[in-house]
Amino acid sequence: MDEKLIIPYSSVIASRNKRGIILVLYDRILTPSDIAEELDIRINHISKYLTELKNRKLVVCLNENSRKGRLYQLTELGKQIFNELKKNKL
Repeated sequence: MDEKLIIPYSSVIASRNKRGIILVLYDRILTPSDIAEELDIRINHISKYLTELKNRKLVVCLNENSRKGRLYQLTELGKQIFNELKKNKL
């Protein structure tokens, strides 16, 4: 595994919910509500996880200034983490 992936990867695999967010965002752009509904996780938890993933540069908000309907997608680093998750069947 590439050395730059180790810390973000370990952060993601430590949390079932972060893994879920990475998996549902692959090749998709979703709102926190969409993610919450798909993963059956409360929206306030999704917001917390998205902030953590954003701080690790794994996801990006496309319309940060919107109060409602914020759209999130994986960054290139997030897609690399997704590929590692799939490769390791997590």
